[in-house]
Amino acid sequence: MAYAGQGFPGAPYGQAPPGGPYGQAGAGAYGGPQPGAPYGGPQPGPYGGPAPGGSAPPGVDPEAFSWFQAVDADHSGFISVKELKQALLNSNWSTFNDETCLLMINMFDQSRSGRMDVYGFSALLRFIQQWKSLFQQYDRDQSGSISYTELQQALSQMGYNLSPQFSQLLLARYGQRSCSPSIQLDHFIQLCLQLQGSTHAFRERDTGLAGSLRLSYEDFLTMVLTHVM
Repeated sequence: MAYAGQGFPGAPYGQAPPGGPYGQAGAGAYGGPQPGAPYGGPQPGPYGGPAPGGSAPPGVDPEAFSWFQAVDADHSGFISVKELKQALLNSNWSTFNDETCLLMINMFDQSRSGRMDVYGFSALLRFIQQWKSLFQQYDRDQSGSISYTELQQALSQMGYNLSPQFSQLLLARYGQRSCSPSIQLDHFIQLCLQLQGSTHAFRERDTGLAGSLRLSYEDFLTMVLTHVM
């Protein structure tokens, strides 16, 4: 089953992303997260108990189906934003933020009901594992978060040509408020997806690949409302 909008931020202006897992198939690395692991992995059952078993529907990984049953606390057959938020943890054991959870559910919600079925959840697990692997790759000091220097390197390797001042702005927007701000996995996913949406919107208008645009105020608002918000 295909899911619209589940791509990754490739290099701007059509360049191939540098060696990363942006939409490319991986060798076994894109399965469900390991039980009990933070860094975006669902926890083992709603209250720390083992994830239940069961017969997975056709096309759904059995492990993903087990996690779906564990996360579906109200047994509705769907995952809500609240349920997803309680299931996903950053490396510092904080739950994923509401904005990222809503963003991901909207990406994998084929019914447009604001909830995910088991097929969407299975695809989401693969999606999160890809981002987790990429996050760990850029977290060079293995601190569990992305620092300013690591963010600059990550953006550059993704193909984005952004100034240090803009990277600092992103850190202030998505990072933890502290004397040494850094970005957790949930905000890293949110940052990259929103940057991807903004870049896609810009690229649609920048047909000559000039890297600059002249827009009316209403055209700008239309671009933001359509692709970013």
